[in-house]
Amino acid sequence: MTAEPADRTDDTALRRFNRTAEIATTDVIRTYSTSFGLATRLLGRRHRQHVRNIYAMVRIADEIVDGVAAEAGLDSTAQTAALASYIEETHRSMRTGYSSDLILHAFARTARECGIGEDLTGPFFASMSADLADDADFTAYDADAHADYVYGSAEVVGLMCLQVFLRGADRTDEELRTLRRGARQLGAAFQNVNFLRDLADDTDRLHRGYLGGSARLTDADRDAWVATVFRQLADAEAAIPLLPKDSRAAVRSALSLFAALTRRVAKTPVEVLYRRRVRVPDPIKAVLAGRAVMVTTWERDR
Repeated sequence: MTAEPADRTDDTALRRFNRTAEIATTDVIRTYSTSFGLATRLLGRRHRQHVRNIYAMVRIADEIVDGVAAEAGLDSTAQTAALASYIEETHRSMRTGYSSDLILHAFARTARECGIGEDLTGPFFASMSADLADDADFTAYDADAHADYVYGSAEVVGLMCLQVFLRGADRTDEELRTLRRGARQLGAAFQNVNFLRDLADDTDRLHRGYLGGSARLTDADRDAWVATVFRQLADAEAAIPLLPKDSRAAVRSALSLFAALTRRVAKTPVEVLYRRRVRVPDPIKAVLAGRAVMVTTWERDR
């Protein structure tokens, strides 16, 4: 028989609920992403849980549209209703500061403390809704649709994290412009390289073409997208010195990991990408994280 936890007489019911919500979001990131899980451990304590809360909220929405609801037996109408319900509860919890959904309760606390509003969550949910909006056998994204989708699905998530890092910080207007561009470009780079590594799943299971419409990519197409990702990563890297020091190692680690992933994608024939997912081995991830910590340690505080 499992022992009951010791009574915490200094706790209120809300504090216990808040802690439970944070445990839930931490479990989500541990389950779904070793890469981001590692990066969040490098964040300063004041940022760490907030970023986990953001990740968990967007992860659950992504799972609704990427197959979990369908595998559970929901038809397209029910999937759309499930996402709509999630969107409504997210925004309601952001307004009130409470949700019976543990993930959304944790996210709402972060949103309210860090100034994340519907100007960021709205575009995110628009991109998630786009993944359910078309019943065609294959959904092809042209350049404009790709840009809109990436802004909502990834760039605004970078801006949400930036809201966490900069709360209470003093930055000039020029610095803020650089930081916001860096956050958006980092999110876009992450999304675009994930599109490349997920060609097999996106094409065969989800029937989506995020990177060039309905035609299969060529090695030349892959090379063009790789060049785009590296430009985006360079823009993001230029903004890192402007971040508070207790967020830089984590951002550097994530950027380095995706740069390594992009280099592996660049060496993989596109027909292989249509068959299997490229990944970075865990020992290399650990080395990259350690290097990011060392570089950041020797920088001046900001």
